[in-house]
Amino acid sequence: MIIRDKVALVTGGASGLGEATVRKLLDEGAKVAILDRPGSRGPEVAASGGGRAIFIPADVTSAEAIEGAVAETVAKLGGLHAAVSCAGTGAAMRTLTKEGAMPLDVFEMVIRVNLIGTFNVVRCAAAQMAKNTPDENAERGVLVNTASIAAFDGQIGQAAYSASKGGVVGMTLPIARDLSSLGIRCVTIAPGTFDTPMLAMLPDEARDALGAQIPFPRRLGKPSEYAALAAHIIANPMLNGETIRLDGALRMPPK
Repeated sequence: MIIRDKVALVTGGASGLGEATVRKLLDEGAKVAILDRPGSRGPEVAASGGGRAIFIPADVTSAEAIEGAVAETVAKLGGLHAAVSCAGTGAAMRTLTKEGAMPLDVFEMVIRVNLIGTFNVVRCAAAQMAKNTPDENAERGVLVNTASIAAFDGQIGQAAYSASKGGVVGMTLPIARDLSSLGIRCVTIAPGTFDTPMLAMLPDEARDALGAQIPFPRRLGKPSEYAALAAHIIANPMLNGETIRLDGALRMPPK
């Protein structure tokens, strides 16, 4: 799909991987709806878009919020051709701690944001994309989801996070198959250790140690590298139903 003049929606678009993706798509000539939490840097990121970006505060776990955000995107930007889901959360906690079993609500919260929230965006975006006129490749839309290498190499304390990201990986192929007759593709990116705002809170020594674990390049991933892959997925019509690891050959140890 040619990105120029298309409309994209990016969740978690006010920071980290999402913000980098917003900026990449704007550079490629798209119009972008930035979805993120109220109080985020969304308005600031949108203001830098040269009139081609809008900010919509929305909770990805809310059916009504995402349905409304898709409708607002179409009303203000003129359509919807791509949706990139970068919104997510995590919780590092062992299944059993000295204080007892992991509280069920912790596990449920991570699943709700990372897995249910992603599917919520997929279903709403796909419903709108199905109304598009197919392009020269018979495409109507592209869905890009974000998992993690924790889906495959979950570490100690990552039961909830790994389960949520494993779910995103697991639903990629059936979604692609579900939507194939409509010309809508679905691809998932599974990033390794990236230099995001969450890691920015760590001391430099800890960040350097994480980067040194990566075989090559021996550094943290750059959000711009995630964004470049997201844009390529949108542009390459043969990428469909696949999860792509973006990790510098990293395989996570138990801890």
